[in-house]
Amino acid sequence: MKTVKVLSLAIAFGLMSFAPKTTIGDPVVKTATASPVSWKSESIEIGNIPQGTPKTIEFSFKNTGKTDIVITNVKASCGCTATDYTKTPIKAGETAVVKATYNAAAKGAFHKTVTVTTNAEETPKVLSFQGTVI
Repeated sequence: MKTVKVLSLAIAFGLMSFAPKTTIGDPVVKTATASPVSWKSESIEIGNIPQGTPKTIEFSFKNTGKTDIVITNVKASCGCTATDYTKTPIKAGETAVVKATYNAAAKGAFHKTVTVTTNAEETPKVLSFQGTVI
């Protein structure tokens, strides 16, 4: 029994020597900074809309930072939604709009998203809207 324990320890220590070597240097510290993009609403409930009548939803944001913000891309989650957005740089203190027009072709409940990419944030912002086509 002792032999098994000693053999197990020897194997464990032997395997540890094959573990990858890492050097410990200065740790990388990321500081969290507040986003300069302040959305009025990231999710909008539009309620009931009539079938066949397109509905435009507006998402607005304010540039609360110190530098200009440029919307670099806006992408809808499906072909049933068209998008439009402010194409000029948004200066500090100014507001901008991202519009999503849903075609309301199919009856029933829906939940759609619009993904907005800016030069101010690494991660794109996903905005959503939902409702029911009657």
